[in-house]
Amino acid sequence: MTFFMRFWTSVVSALCFPLHLMYAVGFYEIYKRIFPICLYRLSIKYNEKMHDKKKELFRSLPEFNKPGGQLTLLEIGCGTGTNFPFYPRGCKVICTDPNPHFQKYLQSSVVQNEHLKFEGFVVATGEDLGSVGAESVDVVVCTLVLCTVNDIAQTLREAHRVLRPGGAFFFIEHVVADPSTWAYFFQHILQPAWWYFGDGCEATRETWKYLETAGFSDLKLRHIEAPLAFIIKPHILGYAVK
Repeated sequence: MTFFMRFWTSVVSALCFPLHLMYAVGFYEIYKRIFPICLYRLSIKYNEKMHDKKKELFRSLPEFNKPGGQLTLLEIGCGTGTNFPFYPRGCKVICTDPNPHFQKYLQSSVVQNEHLKFEGFVVATGEDLGSVGAESVDVVVCTLVLCTVNDIAQTLREAHRVLRPGGAFFFIEHVVADPSTWAYFFQHILQPAWWYFGDGCEATRETWKYLETAGFSDLKLRHIEAPLAFIIKPHILGYAVK
């Protein structure tokens, strides 16, 4: 990071002092109650813009169904359940999210997607899926989550643990832009404010590097430019096979 970039990042961070203070004294917890409302509305727009990409990616889900059984899918950081329409009929879905306030919106998605068999909602972080048994699911789905977890490597280890041999980890994540672009510059200087707006989201992560070293036997990964705001325009998507 250049001096110029560090300087402006420091300026933005200083301007966020009221937010830093709110977080320090515990008032930020109020936003965690409001965030599901914001994300519910934003997710609708995101699905509209990314519909074709999601449809293309999740079309491969049935390939990982065990012979003669139902596809069992675990979604890490399910949010409001906006991925549900893309899951195949009869799929058994287990959902986890560290924010319990998503559950109300998740139930609405369950009602709207009767083609799925909803198995339950567990309040859990991606780094600790202890309530999910080892090698117990066919597919793990993680979309726009690895930008917020505290430990990407541990989250991927947990995903690998709960997957049966031959199962797959599906992902769609926004990532840091190419260093030669203005998007990269603004991602870094706006990050102090973006962290609060996105409930811990970091727009400057090189998430693909963690996927490449996570111990999966096969990785299908693509970099794309999503039709979104510049700060979350660079995306990766694909799946990794255990």
